Amino acid sequence: MIIDTHTHLYLPEFGDNPEVAVDSAVSAGVTTMIFPNVDLTTVEPMRALHAKRPEVTRMAMGLHPTEVNENFKPTLESIVEKFNSHKKDYIAIGEIGIDLYWDKTFEQQQMDVFEQQARLAAENNLPIIIHCRDGLDQTLEVLSGLHDIPKGVFHSFGGTTADVEKIRKAGDFYFGINGIVTFKNSKLDQTLDAIGNDRILIETDAPYLAPVPHRGKCNRSEYIIHTAAHIASKLGLPPEEVHDFTSRNAVQLFGNRLIN
Repeated sequence: MIIDTHTHLYLPEFGDNPEVAVDSAVSAGVTTMIFPNVDLTTVEPMRALHAKRPEVTRMAMGLHPTEVNENFKPTLESIVEKFNSHKKDYIAIGEIGIDLYWDKTFEQQQMDVFEQQARLAAENNLPIIIHCRDGLDQTLEVLSGLHDIPKGVFHSFGGTTADVEKIRKAGDFYFGINGIVTFKNSKLDQTLDAIGNDRILIETDAPYLAPVPHRGKCNRSEYIIHTAAHIASKLGLPPEEVHDFTSRNAVQLFGNRLIN
């Protein structure tokens, strides 16, 4: 069993027949793929692809932090409405969080939107899929202010051992490891032991961040096998064992609906 806990195969990069990308992943051994939403424009493509391959895909609903601006309220209200109208279709709230890498203009708005969506997750007993880029302090500040902190995953994690310690102290969180770990200048190898095998999830974030040997190309869910193989080599384990424990971790976080 291999679970891609974060992939966007419904985006335009996969053409008019994105189900082909899903089928290719299944042929490579990927048993389940989670589609996190991005914004209002991606809801219908995501739902359409899931409807074509419901056995092997799952969905999360949320508003991505880079899509937040000064007029976020109507957009967030629409996202929440779409979640509420099909609650049983979603296994998580995401992807949500803080991204201050390119622009800090809407820092406070991003924090407000993240808080509201984290509360929505807690109210519905769902985990959160966190996008955090150059915003760990702000992310942890929002989480610390919640009465009920939902469990979740820090997707596309690229932080340090010190970051792992901060996050582990903040709540019940897992760490999504993708193609970044295979990059030559990545220091993620040094954090794997700190994260622990019981907290690692594997993901692709397709179409982004393709692992070596496909770096620079459009990422695909089947490429997750390269990320898993790299992690296995660094931990001194057979790839199948990484497949197994990361899948168990995914079920622990997202629940049995992930595979049933």
